[in-house]
Amino acid sequence: MAEEAKSTGPVRMVAIDNMVENIRYKSQILARTNKIDSAVTASGLVGFVAGLLTALILIVLPVLLMG
Repeated sequence: MAEEAKSTGPVRMVAIDNMVENIRYKSQILARTNKIDSAVTASGLVGFVAGLLTALILIVLPVLLMG
């Protein structure tokens, strides 16, 4: 009976270790996603203004040159 208890111990530890690794992996993905989201949010206004100016130049410049 003591041998049975010893044989189930390592199997349970392997399962717990696998769950811990899975949680660690998911938390790393979540942290990376939050970093990317913060970077996009921080640079969103600058990118919007740059895109708007580029679009206006590409639209207005040909009109001014043609007419």
